[in-house]
Amino acid sequence: MAQLIKLQDYVSRYEQDAFRYPSQYIRLKKQQWEKLKKAWETNSLHYEEFEWEEIEKKKTNLLNKVTGLFKKEKIEIQEEVEIKPNNSLQFAPLLSFRPDTEDELKQIFLDQLFNFQLKWASSTIYEKSNIHMKYYYDDKLHTFLQRFPDTFLLLYEPVLLLKKAPVEMEIILITPMEIWCITFLEEEKDAVFLGSTDRFWLKRSNKSERKVLNPMISLNRMTKIVQQILSHYQVDLPIKKAIVCRNGYIDFPEKPYDLSILEKREYPKWFEQMRNTRAPLKHMQLKAAKILLDYCQTASFKRMEWDEESLDPFEEENLN
Repeated sequence: MAQLIKLQDYVSRYEQDAFRYPSQYIRLKKQQWEKLKKAWETNSLHYEEFEWEEIEKKKTNLLNKVTGLFKKEKIEIQEEVEIKPNNSLQFAPLLSFRPDTEDELKQIFLDQLFNFQLKWASSTIYEKSNIHMKYYYDDKLHTFLQRFPDTFLLLYEPVLLLKKAPVEMEIILITPMEIWCITFLEEEKDAVFLGSTDRFWLKRSNKSERKVLNPMISLNRMTKIVQQILSHYQVDLPIKKAIVCRNGYIDFPEKPYDLSILEKREYPKWFEQMRNTRAPLKHMQLKAAKILLDYCQTASFKRMEWDEESLDPFEEENLN
């Protein structure tokens, strides 16, 4: 699964430490999958007992922020947290039945990991953002997060701040070897888009025609912004741009040499090439991610449980 490091303008845990979280995610995913698979193979699954391991860490943070609590109680909980570091970041799937096949088990794991990623991409221990429900059902987002390698870092519809002005982007995919700026052009099945350098393209489907805005306009703007930002910080990674149309066709004989047209005939080949990438995380890749995250706009609010004036240490079980 590619890692969702930024979603829209939501607060992201990757913004806190872009160099640590990607490798931590990969280890976490591997450990939890191996644990779940072994339990499934040995028929020792404990249904509905796999859960987020956040309560103890949150209890510790809450108690540390409240004065007048018994010193003994504080020491006991702190010692437990030292045994289980980073509890608030842990993920474990919740099963209500035993899957019949390993593929079914894997899909359940990936679906729950998808939701876990949305949580990482919309909250921290201290802040939250109101995530739109549409992202839980977004087909494109599911494809990137469930079908691409763990070492791919995804910014999905981020909002970049340039000279204090917000600029909405589309999709930026940072791989170990290169960066892809991607826009999607998808409507009904088997639609045909006639590309040109004009402001509008022509779309043909079901014996009808209509104009659509040239997707290169937003794609070129996004690519130029990413190039300018990264070149300023001397990030040496190739930047590529692509128009994706998985369910239709694009006819653009005079397309620019630096543009990839990934329509119904070409997308499967590109998709398999990307899936087969085995390169590990790279320092330059993480540097690029950090720089872009630094330019991203974030809209969030402080969690109610961290409001010291209304803090109740006995309500931590209700924290999300």
